[in-house]
Amino acid sequence: MTKIKLCGLSRPCNIAYANELRPEYIGFVFAAKSRRYISPETAAALRLTLDSAICPVGVFVNEPPENVVELLNGGVIDMAQLHGQEDETYIRKLRSLTDKPLIQAFSIRCTADATAATHSSADYILLDNGSGGTGKHFDWSLTANVSRSYFLAGGLSADNVAQAVSMAHPYAVDVSSGVETDGFKDFEKMCRFVQAVREK
Repeated sequence: MTKIKLCGLSRPCNIAYANELRPEYIGFVFAAKSRRYISPETAAALRLTLDSAICPVGVFVNEPPENVVELLNGGVIDMAQLHGQEDETYIRKLRSLTDKPLIQAFSIRCTADATAATHSSADYILLDNGSGGTGKHFDWSLTANVSRSYFLAGGLSADNVAQAVSMAHPYAVDVSSGVETDGFKDFEKMCRFVQAVREK
């Protein structure tokens, strides 16, 4: 079954929603320019109330490796998602400081982008449409030759995620803006999204 990541959680009620819906992953955004940014202190407090069966992922954009590792090894998050221009040297640096799993995000605009993503040494890759949180999806047919497990992101919602799963066969789907209303997580939309994935 396709796994689910609900990203951009920032408030106690969001954690309550996740605990009820039981996605495999949730995301805390530590990119300062994002409107979904939360501080490490807020994330730590939210983690305390998160169901232990759900994996918290930290989303970073060109963050100093030491800051990422501090949150990983400190138990605030269990995985790091790299959403900037992090390269293999950066990943090797993280590997030398932590054994926690890593996800590397890639913007997919053509088949060559998808092919290049498969060469990442990260534990997982995430295929997205641009910088994230845009509410638009890329051409899912570009994933046809991706030969490793990946997270599919970008423009997903309850209305199209079943089609995305059927076309792209991702390991997991990742949603943020697609389950929001007026910039806040919407429990009804989250329910519909999770149900659409699990009915596939």
